Amino acid sequence: MKEFLKKKGVNISVKTYLIDAMGAMAFGLFASLLIGTIFGTLGDKTGVEVFKTIQEYAGSATGPALGVSIAYALNAPQLVLFSAATVGFAGNTLGGPVGALLATIVAAELGKIVSRETRVDILVTPAVTIFSGTLIAIFAGPGVSGFMTAFGNLVKAATEMQPFLMGILVSALVGIALTLPISSAAICIMLSLDGIAGGAATAGCCAQMIGFAVMSFRENGWGGLLAQGLGTSMLQIGNIVKNPRIWIPPIIASMITGPIATVIFRMENIAAGAGMGTCGLVGPIGVYTAMTEGGISMWIGIALVCFILPGVITFAIGEIFRRIGWIKDGDLKLDV
Repeated sequence: MKEFLKKKGVNISVKTYLIDAMGAMAFGLFASLLIGTIFGTLGDKTGVEVFKTIQEYAGSATGPALGVSIAYALNAPQLVLFSAATVGFAGNTLGGPVGALLATIVAAELGKIVSRETRVDILVTPAVTIFSGTLIAIFAGPGVSGFMTAFGNLVKAATEMQPFLMGILVSALVGIALTLPISSAAICIMLSLDGIAGGAATAGCCAQMIGFAVMSFRENGWGGLLAQGLGTSMLQIGNIVKNPRIWIPPIIASMITGPIATVIFRMENIAAGAGMGTCGLVGPIGVYTAMTEGGISMWIGIALVCFILPGVITFAIGEIFRRIGWIKDGDLKLDV
């Protein structure tokens, strides 16, 4: 059986399902819901109706985009990949992003197993993929969605009641998730992490991205600054494995900016932007979308929490670490 599964490309592991598949979810979300949200914000502020129309279409394509992206990450053959659009739609409709994840994983793996095993592959493969995925969506989706919603509501309620402590916790944990090879964006969307909990998550993500970008400027220059500040701090994961101490400054920065966001500025974000940080400026745009009437205080909060404080705090701590020998020249070097 192991040899057969290996032959069919079925690799049952935590990395496959919780890192590769979830990582791919971020691309599916960005190519549908997230980009649609940005267009929707543009439509609201400019009055251009075509932007709002794009948001509607992009949002409605979230499920299929999730299904295809997850199946692609699992190296699904063509018929399975195309069938995953239907599975993703069913999973997302009945169980949200987590429902789409579970349904697509099961459907894609079963589809891979039967792929090219019969003479009527064009019928069998999509039938097995869609049938199995839809069943998972029907029976598991609502329960999974209910659990994730309840847990997300618990986090949000706790953040409202204890904004200082939860600001530290949410900011640090979501920021760490952003740098790890998992999807902080998917996590925030799965938990519907909006409001000030979403603001704390935004602070943590920005602390990691801007922090690493500024702290490593002497090694990586402007290319590294842009790659990490507007791309992802995940680029540093290889260096973190070599020297985990380089991760301490941005984590400390996130633990400082998190409560500043929740207590001082009462910063909010939408779930779609909470786990993105400064990637494509989606995080700040999400804050603007959530706090459209925030006025000058909102803009000061965005400037300080998302850009200025992460850079200053991380750089300062990084310089101390360099002087005591915890960080050496080249420890933050990227191939960019």
